Parts: sequence; structure tokens; C-alpha cells
Amino acid sequence: MGRITLTGIEKAFGHVEVLKGIDLDIGEGELVVFVGPSGCGKSTLLRLIAGLDRPTGGRIEINGADVTRVGAADRGLAMVFQSYALYPHMTVRQNLSFGLENIHMPKPEIATRIAEAARMLEIEPLMERRPGQLSGGQRQRVAIGRAIVRNPTAFLLDEPLSNLDAELRVSMRAELAALHDRLGTTMIYVTHDQVEAMTLADRIVVLRAGRIDQVDTPLGLYNRPANLFVAGFIGAPNMNFFAARIAGGQAVLPGGLAVPVPGRAAEGADITIGIRPQHMRLADPGAPALEARVTLVEALGAETVVHATLADGERILTVLPGQPGLERDAVVRLAFDSADLHGFDGAGQRLPEP
Repeated sequence: MGRITLTGIEKAFGHVEVLKGIDLDIGEGELVVFVGPSGCGKSTLLRLIAGLDRPTGGRIEINGADVTRVGAADRGLAMVFQSYALYPHMTVRQNLSFGLENIHMPKPEIATRIAEAARMLEIEPLMERRPGQLSGGQRQRVAIGRAIVRNPTAFLLDEPLSNLDAELRVSMRAELAALHDRLGTTMIYVTHDQVEAMTLADRIVVLRAGRIDQVDTPLGLYNRPANLFVAGFIGAPNMNFFAARIAGGQAVLPGGLAVPVPGRAAEGADITIGIRPQHMRLADPGAPALEARVTLVEALGAETVVHATLADGERILTVLPGQPGLERDAVVRLAFDSADLHGFDGAGQRLPEP
């Protein structure tokens, strides 16, 4: 089992409140990812779950048992750090066996666990090398292997891929997803990389300023962000936002373009309309559209990212398929489907369903 329940978790360092009442239930076998901007509390929350720090208030349960005051070594969890944290003077085999030897596990059992982890992670040829003789990706495999041999209740991973180059991160991300499928063990993963979050997670926890803004599946966050912050944080490039006012039952955008209101809002209310760059297109002649002047074109081959400004100076991003051949200072007319619009009230919360 690997169910982890957090109730009212608070953490303060002196007068600085880092976590402000976190309630979260992580189910057995889930891969849950914590994301959020720097300083939001995601790594602090992971350390509290691991037992490396103690909360100022609240309760942590693992499989129904209160472990709030239980030490890290007695929680049955395994943590993988960003820095690998391998012993440089030990071989790979010794790094894998060290923790098990410390708890006096029988040598045959240690050998069996190490052999299984080495086979699973494809590090069998590296067993007699030291960390200094390994690449970054190989060191990360060893760090993960050291966690696997403990057969933990849950894995805690703190930005484990951030030290790797872009190509290796992609391959290691796929390996981690496959590893989770094979093991079926609960994993909590902290990252600032939303691509990692979107591709790995069963559920994503979006944190901001020590609180949870939203917990949902990756596509749930993308398609139905709960507020302006989540809408702007999830998705790349960032969502476009426009100030609008409700008039005649429609939302009036900059330049006077009127669109259906994506939710319930009172007549005369000021709201914010969001539209993702990928959901915008070049308008057909004569069709209603937003008119903008191109300021930058990023030609990526399969797609083109167009930076532009509206007449009032508002910036707008559009991701177009292929190579449309646009140039700087060109005037473009941009359209979108009303079904792709997101609406937020004056407090930044998603508009209720119509």
C-alpha cells in the first residue's frame, strides 16, 4: 500500500509562512506531480512527507497511520534527490547495497534486490564503476536504483532530471513513466517543468504561495483551469488573456469584437477572456477577427510561433501549423472558435457553467 494523506499541513520558518493549510489525499499507486513557481513550497512539502522536516501544524498519514512525528528512516519511503547524492568512493553495487546493509538485511536478499534493480534499470555493466566514471543519466539511474532496492511504500522524487541535458531528459522521462507502470508504487514528483508534469502525472497539484490552487489530471488542468494563475501556468506558450466587458449578453474584446460568454456573468461585468495560442488561426476574409501587427516570427519548421500586438498595445501569441510565411510588421487577422474560450471573473476565478 502507499496511500498518503495530508491534513492542514502548515510550515513556517520563523515569521515566514511557507505552507498554509495543505489538504491532499494521494491514492495507492498514483504518480502525483507537484508544480508551481519558485518559492511556492513544493520542495518543502516533499521534505515534510519524507520526514526530513517537521510541519508547524497539521497531520501526515501513511496508510492510515499518523507519521507526523515519525523520523524519515521509519516512514518506509525512498527519496531521489536532484543532486543524485551518491557516495563517490563506493562502486555502483556498494551504493545500492549500503542502505540495506545498514538495516542488517541478509546478504542473499540484498543480492537479489540489487540484481533485479540493475536489470530493470539496465545498469548491470556499470556495477563495479564509481559515480565519477558515470554520465549524468547513468548516475540518475543508480540514484533511482538505490531507492528501488528498498522496496518503499512510496517514491519521492525532487526534480530528479533537472541536471540532465534536454535530450536525456526526454528519454529519462519515458523511462520513469515505464518504471512506474512496472512497479505500480506510489510516486510523488516535484518539478518546475510542466512538460514533465503533463506527460508523467496521473494528477498534478498546482501550488502557489504555500496553497493548492488546483488538483486535477493533466488534461483537466489544461482544459478547465480553475483560475487565471493555473490557466497561465499550465500550457506553453502561455495562454492569451484579454480584458472584456459583458454587453448585450456577449463578451466584448479589444477592438470591439463580440464573442459568446464562456460561462455565467452579469450584464456589465468586467471579465477576462483566455484563449490558448494553439487555438488561434488566421481568419478567413471577411470573418470576425482580432487585428494585430506581427512583432516576431519564430519559425520552428512543423509550427510557427507568431508574436503580435493589438491596436491598444496588448500582446498576443499565436501558434500556427507549418510555415505560413509571415514577416515582421505584417498585419494579421486572428480568429478562434468560441468553444476554446476560457472565462474568468473579476477575482480571477473560472466563470461558472452557463
